[in-house]
Amino acid sequence: MIVMPEPYIRVAVADDEEELATLDRATWSTLHAVAPLPQGPFFDERHLPEDYLVAEAAGRVVGYIRIARPTRLASNAHVLQIQGIAVADEARGQGVGRALIRAAVEEARGRGARRLTLRVLGHNAPARALYESEGFAVEGVQPEEFLIDGAYVDDVLMGRRL
Repeated sequence: MIVMPEPYIRVAVADDEEELATLDRATWSTLHAVAPLPQGPFFDERHLPEDYLVAEAAGRVVGYIRIARPTRLASNAHVLQIQGIAVADEARGQGVGRALIRAAVEEARGRGARRLTLRVLGHNAPARALYESEGFAVEGVQPEEFLIDGAYVDDVLMGRRL
């Protein structure tokens, strides 16, 4: 394992698209993904650069986290949701994911959110443990919500107050 320097977290820019798309494809797994392997552009009308925080270490992108509104309803505008996180294989276990989650919490606070939520697959024990250690609690479970690789998997809803 290569020891990475402390990650620098920043908002994504359009020029990050190729690196983020490569990272997204490299880290895709049925442990955390319900959609097929991503193809096409990383950014589009629903996934804007400003929705992403990027972790850089040693001059390259080693992770990202996406924060967006879960709905377009005005009555739900006080809630933001983590809608994706990825960490490069060589940067795993070195605090990049934790740094991204903490940055997402601060970003959500800065945007005036009162709550930050997320959805995680029930079989993704490492991610669930990380989220719990950062103050997220299970708020609901949709049993057997997805059929992945021939097995039914729960959709776990987690959240925390800001």
